[in-house]
Amino acid sequence: MSAQDTLLGHSFSTVPLSILLVFDGHNGVDAASFIKKNILRFIVEDSHFPSGIRKAVRSAFVKADHAFADASSVDKSSGTTALTALILGRTMLIANAGDCRAVLGKRGRAIELSKDHKPNCTSERLRIEKLGGVIYDGYLNGQLSVARALGDWHIKGSKGSNCPLSSEPELEEIVLTEEDEFLIMGCDGLWDVMSSQCAVTMVRKELLQHNDPERCSKALVKEALQRNTCDNLTVVVVCFSEDPPPKTEIPKSQKRRSISAEGLDLLKGVLSNI
Repeated sequence: MSAQDTLLGHSFSTVPLSILLVFDGHNGVDAASFIKKNILRFIVEDSHFPSGIRKAVRSAFVKADHAFADASSVDKSSGTTALTALILGRTMLIANAGDCRAVLGKRGRAIELSKDHKPNCTSERLRIEKLGGVIYDGYLNGQLSVARALGDWHIKGSKGSNCPLSSEPELEEIVLTEEDEFLIMGCDGLWDVMSSQCAVTMVRKELLQHNDPERCSKALVKEALQRNTCDNLTVVVVCFSEDPPPKTEIPKSQKRRSISAEGLDLLKGVLSNI
């Protein structure tokens, strides 16, 4: 989609605009369906859009969550994670609430642009406990395996209360360069069985063969199924150039194993308890 197009009645004429979204619903489809239909409207109708895009997106998540609480004919106990990528010109803003993940492919290297909001994540655990929540066997209040989500109003209670289950997204903003080749967005069904680096390596290899991001998405889903994933699978791959990535040889000095952001956070949590 380009800025010359009209997005929900709002026309932009200066820079290209793209919006990508991934949702992972739980306890029914109502929350995921409602947020999918309404989140873009809340973003573009916000008073800060497009000059203050960070404020607009953060506000839109909370407004969409509250609108779901007020909606009729929906199951308010339904919930969903939400991951969005908004690309305005060469600027990309990632907003995430939940355990979906956005990973940038940068000349073969995996750059994680979002953090998995699991209850046991150190920063989320501290936030939860500060607000009076508890974690049982990795579940928030013994009920939910994510620390941030939209919906789930049977857990949140009334609007405005300091609930440990947050709908506010964490944001990551970057300026894309020529080294940035593609973006992978996926729900936890992918990342439960595959590292970010593995996914980037696989997609880049596929692109060198056929340069088709849709086929790359299907290949990741197929691989996750072969690895016996036990959760939902949604994968989106978007390329930043019409050309396939250049063939590059990674110097031996750069070949090293890396720990994921989730693994590093878990390690910090273990060390802090020693």
